[in-house]
Amino acid sequence: MNDQVTLSQKQHADTKISTVTKITVAHGDGIGPEIMDATLRILHASGARLETEEIEIGEKVYLSGNTSGIGNQAWASLRNTRVFLKAPITTPQGGGYKSLNVTARKVLGLYANVRPCVSYHPFVHTKHPVMDVVIIRENEEDLYAGIEHQQTDEVVQCLKLISRPGTEKIVRYAFEYARAYGRRKVTCFTKDNIMKMTDGIFHKIFDEIGKEYPEIGKEHWIVDIGAAKLAETPEVFDVIVMPNLYGDILSDVAAQITGSVGLAGSANIGAGFAMFEAIHGSAPDIAGMNKANPSGLILAAVQMLVYIGQADVAEKIHNAWLRTIEDGVHTGDVYNEAVSMERVGTQEFANAVIVRLGLKPQQLPAVSYMNGSKSFDIKPRDIAPAVRELVGADIFLCFKEKDPEVLASLLKDINVSGMQLQMITNRGTKVWPNGFPETYCTDHWRCRFIRTPQQGVSNQAVIDLMQKIHNRRLEVIKTEHLYLMDGKPAFSAGQGQ
Repeated sequence: MNDQVTLSQKQHADTKISTVTKITVAHGDGIGPEIMDATLRILHASGARLETEEIEIGEKVYLSGNTSGIGNQAWASLRNTRVFLKAPITTPQGGGYKSLNVTARKVLGLYANVRPCVSYHPFVHTKHPVMDVVIIRENEEDLYAGIEHQQTDEVVQCLKLISRPGTEKIVRYAFEYARAYGRRKVTCFTKDNIMKMTDGIFHKIFDEIGKEYPEIGKEHWIVDIGAAKLAETPEVFDVIVMPNLYGDILSDVAAQITGSVGLAGSANIGAGFAMFEAIHGSAPDIAGMNKANPSGLILAAVQMLVYIGQADVAEKIHNAWLRTIEDGVHTGDVYNEAVSMERVGTQEFANAVIVRLGLKPQQLPAVSYMNGSKSFDIKPRDIAPAVRELVGADIFLCFKEKDPEVLASLLKDINVSGMQLQMITNRGTKVWPNGFPETYCTDHWRCRFIRTPQQGVSNQAVIDLMQKIHNRRLEVIKTEHLYLMDGKPAFSAGQGQ
């Protein structure tokens, strides 16, 4: 092992001097300080050309009264360095505290979450010995827009927002990533058999952009069967791109079936900003006990080094980490008497990686990042605006009577600029006309008023419609305008319509 130390020190000394990159570092909460210390020691020993600015975020900041968990000085550092290496933090329960991860991703425009999920068979136990999947998750919108309302005593809502620009960015990122890393296929997961407009546009844009990458295979799966396939035979996938919620869930599933979520790091990439972190939480139950596996943060730091153009150091650390795993030096979460040679703590694992800097694995595939930085300049396309024509409105009511016929009797004679009651739904299912008595109804009703034949109406007509409904002592809680866009309905039908 002394020869390995000498080799590591010599390569450190021989590392060519290049531009130093400033990064912002947060030690976080729980096990965060331990795994960050381990990671920074490895970065220093490897010759990474970094200058660090430390910020305080997380539990202490939350409990000081800042519900976002991050202060102005921390934001200033991030906007200065534009590169963030972050340990896990603890978000206090209750009190209206917002997720700092979600806040940082959205405020800084970090639209792409990139999570490599790799099996290290036979050195880390897994049911899937052949697995090398990269999950690329949209990071800013979908249900994570966080727009929620309690509308009635019985019903709350969360708005699912999917934008064309947001989808274009993440889909193109997935194909650019596949091209840059020599990946063979990109798969898209959606639920567009049900959410035909939101998930539908994601699938449509995937197909449009995929045509620009003829050398890369492409396929689409409905997310439920796709998830089952991912859990059963992950080896058939390569790069998977998904909307936010599906990607959040399935990236954790993919990481776990490699052997441990503790081995997975992630990158959050935007236009000129990037954040790198382990995917696991702060694990306060083992904080300060030198038990945590620092691998997720180490591999996140590897992604960071590739991003900032220090591919030589990234390759050195990653191969040393692989050699450490291969040599059976394991933390408790992946220790297995059948293959492990030494059970170590957090800092001892970091020491083992440092000792192996300059070495490569002998059985696991060695990595190479020498093609340099893998950052992509991605901009959504400009599109011609559609011709929009207002033809009606969905008027949402809070109505305590659970009989749709009673509600219809109060509305069906209203006629404003040709708009008349066409349909009433409850929780999306048509209950009038010709509804079934078996359909369970809550106090939340959607009443669709539309001009037939579909011709344009004015915004003032919708206001007048709402006034007439209000005059009948019915409580309007929400409205949605109904448009034709380029002559086609830009709204969904009711279930059963």
